[in-house]
Formats: sequence, C-alpha cells, structure tokens
Amino acid sequence: MDSPVSAWRAGGERFVAFLALWSVLLPSMQPADVALGVLTAGAASWLSLVPLPAETGRVHLLRLLLLLPRFLWQSVRAGIDVARRAFDPRLPIHPGLIEYRTGFAVGPARDAFTIVTSLLPGSLPVAEAGDVIVYHCLDSRAPVARQLAIEERVLGRVLAGGSDG
Repeated sequence: MDSPVSAWRAGGERFVAFLALWSVLLPSMQPADVALGVLTAGAASWLSLVPLPAETGRVHLLRLLLLLPRFLWQSVRAGIDVARRAFDPRLPIHPGLIEYRTGFAVGPARDAFTIVTSLLPGSLPVAEAGDVIVYHCLDSRAPVARQLAIEERVLGRVLAGGSDG
C-alpha cells in the first residue's frame, strides 16, 4: 500500500502534468478557462490514483523533459523514413517480425517503452508475451534490436524503477 506522502507526491506530479496538457489545449488564457483547467487537472489527478496508484519507482521529471526533443525527433524521422520507403522502390523493404526481450515489467514503464519505440523508423510493437515484445519491421534485416536496446537504456534513466541496462 502506498504511503500518504507518496500518494500526495504522485498526485502533485500528475496535477502538474495534467495542467500542462490543459494549457497546451487551452483555447485562451481567460480566467474562467484557467480555473476550469485547475479544477479539471485536480479531478484527473485524484481520479488517476485509483487505477494507477503511486508506485515506489520515481520519474525524473527533468530527464523526462529532456527526453521530449528525442521523442519528437524520432517521430519526425520515422515519418520521413516510412514515406521515403513507400515512394522510392530502391529503398529496402523486407518486412518481418522480430522479438525483443525487455527488462521493463508489465505496467506503465513498459507502456511508455512501447509508445517511444513505436516511433522508431520502420518498426511498430504488435504483440507482447512475458518479457518479449514483438515488433513488425519494414526492414527486418536492419539493426532494430540494437536501436530498441538504446531506447530502453535512455528511457530507463528517466524511470527510476526501470531497466537502466
């Protein structure tokens, strides 16, 4: 069971994240919109503690923010790579499945890992079994497993309880 301090800390961190999301989606900075954002972020934070209680692992928020440019770059790179392969018949396409054994346990850390790795160029997580995630790859001969291991180490540094390779 989580301690009241860890629940408050998790709720506070989630409140900041939900409020940041609200501010991005906010159509204006009118006082009524801001007040509604604060109330919504508070309710979302409180309600999120029911299905996802505070965990003993910690997320390093600064490192998470530093991961954002990498995440965005991977997304852009993946889109360009897929588009190039679709329109240039000279580029290799050898579709197939690869299995990657991850150190992340089933739960939020693994979910974050599959989200991040879904943006790698030419690969998409399609199934899980135990500690293995199955990826569909546009070029199964590419070093996909090596790139997945790099992403796991990077994400592991952000997640205190995660795989830090």
